Amino acid sequence: MWLIFMQGFALGMATIVPLGPQNVLVMNQGIRRQYPLLIATLCLMSDIILIAAGMFGGGTLLSASPILLRVITLGGVVFLAVYGFSALRSAWRGGLADADASAGDQSAQRPSRWRVVITMLAVTWLNPHVYLDTLVVLGSIGGQLEPLSRRWFAVGTMMASLVWFYGLALLSARLAPWLNQGRIQRGIQLFVGLVMWLVAAQLVRQAWHLFMPAA
Repeated sequence: MWLIFMQGFALGMATIVPLGPQNVLVMNQGIRRQYPLLIATLCLMSDIILIAAGMFGGGTLLSASPILLRVITLGGVVFLAVYGFSALRSAWRGGLADADASAGDQSAQRPSRWRVVITMLAVTWLNPHVYLDTLVVLGSIGGQLEPLSRRWFAVGTMMASLVWFYGLALLSARLAPWLNQGRIQRGIQLFVGLVMWLVAAQLVRQAWHLFMPAA
């Protein structure tokens, strides 16, 4: 069973490590030191729910409901486009680092906990790639295993999420004093905005091929 666990862990890492809006937001909140552990916990809990659903047939529901996939895709495009614009605007205006020049302004720019939570949930649950990675890819592989092996495989993939999200959040927070310098912070916000727009553009292209009838 240890081998099955390690296979699940390795596959979980393979699906979670590639750059995407979720990882970018975890890193960004860690750098800002704005509820990094809360953000990591939300990501972990979301992955646990989706992985468990995938292991027990959740991928079938997604495959059988193209309308649901359309709604998720369109919602994700809108949200990522708006969030990307906000990050690019922050980079243009100087990012958070410029606010540090005036001592009292930093606390005023700190968003509420609920705003951060809602943003993280939107990035996670409005991203169709998350469903494809967990419900379809991990679910289809784990669903072929025997019940006991399937549980160990699921635990391995969930452990990968735990290690990655908490590691990314804590490392980003640890490096925050260096990464919060003016030019670096502007570059990070520019990077965040471009990633969000890139993923949104990919979703638009995929939606066009999936939902538009062939000529």
